[in-house]
Amino acid sequence: MLYITFKFSVLALVRYFIQYLGVDKTSRFFYKQLCNVLGFAPGTLSLYKTALSHRSVKESTDENNERLEYLGDAILSGIVADYLFKRYPYKGEGFLTEMRSKMVNRQTLNEIAVKMGLKKITIYNKNDGSLKVSQIFGNTLEALVGAIYVDKGYNTTKQWVLKRIIIPHMFVEDLETLEINHKNKLYGWANKNGKNLEFETLEERFENGRRLFTVGAVVDGELIAEGKAFNKKDASQIASQIAVEKLGLGKVEE
Repeated sequence: MLYITFKFSVLALVRYFIQYLGVDKTSRFFYKQLCNVLGFAPGTLSLYKTALSHRSVKESTDENNERLEYLGDAILSGIVADYLFKRYPYKGEGFLTEMRSKMVNRQTLNEIAVKMGLKKITIYNKNDGSLKVSQIFGNTLEALVGAIYVDKGYNTTKQWVLKRIIIPHMFVEDLETLEINHKNKLYGWANKNGKNLEFETLEERFENGRRLFTVGAVVDGELIAEGKAFNKKDASQIASQIAVEKLGLGKVEE
């Protein structure tokens, strides 16, 4: 058994160096960083470059990661659903659906992607300040899952998601008690305390061909937080999260 494991490790190492030497010098840093994130040598490097290319630098649908993001979103959601179904054999559909939403929401995936080092190798317009604080790295992680699925198939992708995403980054015990909908939490606080809560669009402008919205959370006429995103729903959730933190509503009550 040890011999077989050693044999496959050697083969993987040989494959890595063969591909590494075949990559031009300017791409070797990218290749090494990609292998660090993946934990294996990619079969088709161009596929992974596409997965890591945001549309701010690659407008063509066959060159940016939007198609792979669509695929990876579905694959990741299915793997997480399977994981939860087996982990919680006695929980109902509502609990499982809510847990899946907590695990695959954009903010969670974005934080995981940054921790994994995807921010360093994602290809995007770094001069666009709004992209640095958006959720594009979570989207890139989904695209990466899609690329692994195309390159290696479902079983390898499932094992990769479990070992690289779910087990090291998604602490399900903590997620069970996490309040994920900050907007609902803020509305609940406002109703309980007789406050008038409104969400106002403060600014709408084009940035790299896309509408960027700034939405403010306004309580009794006072702006308490604002969020920016490429759609109003995400912008209001970001504003709500900031407001919840500012008001101390995220603290667990004793």
